[in-house]
Amino acid sequence: MSITLIRNAEVAILWDAAVQQHVYATDVDIAFEGGRLVHVGGAYAGPAAETISGRGVMVMPGLVNIHSHPSSEPMNKGFTDEVGTPGLYNSSLYEYLPIFRADAEAVPSCVRVALSELLLSGVTTVADLSMAHPGWLDLLGESGMRVCIAPMFRSARWFTKNGHVVEYEWDEAAGQKAFAEAMTLIERAEQHESGRLFGMVVPAQIDTCTPELLRDSFDEAKRRGVSWQIHAAQSVSEFHEITRRHGFTPIGWLHEQGLLSERSIIGHGIFLDDHPSTPWHTRRDLDLLAETGTTVAHCPTVFARRGITLKHLGRYKRHGVNMGLGTDTYPHNMLDEMRLAAYLARTQATDPRSLTTTELFEAATIGGAKALGRDDIGRLAAGCRADLVLVDVAHPMMRPARDPLRSLIYAAGDRALKAVYVDGSKVVENGEVLTMDYRTAAAHLHEAQQRIADRVPERDWNHRTAEQISPTTFRWT
Repeated sequence: MSITLIRNAEVAILWDAAVQQHVYATDVDIAFEGGRLVHVGGAYAGPAAETISGRGVMVMPGLVNIHSHPSSEPMNKGFTDEVGTPGLYNSSLYEYLPIFRADAEAVPSCVRVALSELLLSGVTTVADLSMAHPGWLDLLGESGMRVCIAPMFRSARWFTKNGHVVEYEWDEAAGQKAFAEAMTLIERAEQHESGRLFGMVVPAQIDTCTPELLRDSFDEAKRRGVSWQIHAAQSVSEFHEITRRHGFTPIGWLHEQGLLSERSIIGHGIFLDDHPSTPWHTRRDLDLLAETGTTVAHCPTVFARRGITLKHLGRYKRHGVNMGLGTDTYPHNMLDEMRLAAYLARTQATDPRSLTTTELFEAATIGGAKALGRDDIGRLAAGCRADLVLVDVAHPMMRPARDPLRSLIYAAGDRALKAVYVDGSKVVENGEVLTMDYRTAAAHLHEAQQRIADRVPERDWNHRTAEQISPTTFRWT
C-alpha cells in the first residue's frame, strides 16, 4: 500500500470531534492509504507515493444517500415527470409505477446510469433499495461506490383497477420467502470481494407487509446489527389505509409495534398526524420520531413533481429528528436534491431561517451516516474512510467563494466537481465516471424505453398508451 497526499487544499470541510460539527479549514493536507484517511490537518511530513496539488481545490466528505432506486427510476425519465393520479391524491405509485417498470434487459443500464449520476454529484455511499436482480452485487462492485444493499420484500402487491381505489393481492408465504432470500443476499454482499458492500433490511412498504413480516424483519435487523428501512407516510392513500386497518397513523402504528428505533429509517415520512393533507385526532407523530431516534429519509424531488412536500425539513430538524437525504428518482443528482430540499423547506415555513445550509449538509453527510450505523463516512477525520470530493473553487460558477459550500449547492452544482474518491480510489475525474460506461448505458436505456412504452397498454388497467398517459411537451410531426 502507498500513501496519496492532497497537499495544501485551499479549503477543506473537516470534522471537529470536540464540537461534533463540520468546520472550514484552509491550507489543509490530507493523506490516505488503503482506503483510510491517515492524516487530516496541518502540514504532513511523511512519505507519499502520489501528491496532488490542493491549489484552487475544496475537499469535502463524500455525500451519503440513504434512499435510492437505481434499478428502476432512470427508466421513468420522460414518463412520470408530470403524472399523478387525481383520484389517489396525485400519487404516482399505484397506477403508474407498475406499468413503466424496466424489464430485465434494461435493469443493468438503469443501475449504471443512476450510479454514474450519483458519483458525478459527489455521492460516495448510497442505499440501493431494489428488488433482487441478476448480477446485482457485481454491478455495484463495478461502480466503485460504497453501497448499502437493501433488497426489498413484501407480502402483497398493490394495484388499481379504476384510478381511485388501491387494492392489495396478498401472498404471505411469498413475502417470507423473499425475506429469507434478501438475508442471504445481504450475507453475500458483505462477503463481496470489493469490500465496499454492506446490508440493510427493507420490508418494502408499510401497507404491503403483514405485521408478522415487519416484526420478523425488524428483529432480524437488530440481530444482525444493521439498519431497517420502510416506506411509510408516503401517500395520503397509504395514510388512510393504515388508519382504516389499525386505528393509528402510519408512524403511530409503527411505534405501537415497537418498530421505531435509532436504526430505523422511514422512507419519506411526509404524512404525519399534523400534515394539512392528513389531519388526525393526535399530534404525536413528530415527537415519536424524535424520541425514538428514528431517521427520516427525505427525497423532495419525486414528491415536488406532484405538488407534495414534507412540512418541513427545518421543523423536523428543530424537533430533534435525525434527517438523511436521498434521490428517490431521476435525476440522481444529490446536489440538486439538496438545493430543492432547502428551497422547499423555506417556502413551506415562509421563513428563510427555517433551515440552514449547515443543517442541510449535516443531513447529506453525518445524518445519513448515522442512519446507516456508520461513524467512518460522511466526515473528514483521521481513521475514517477515504471518501472524498474535490471541488474546483476557481470555477466561475463558484465565484465569489466567500462561502464555498453555499456556492456549490446554490449555484455551481455538479459542474464544479473535479474528482471523487471512494475508499481512496479515484472514481470520477473532470466530469467523467472512471468505473462505468455512463454514455453507453444511457444510450441503451434510451433504446429500451421505447420497448417499455410499447408494452404500457397491456399493463395499464384502462389499456391506455404511454402517450395518452403522459403526453409529450409538444406534438411530434
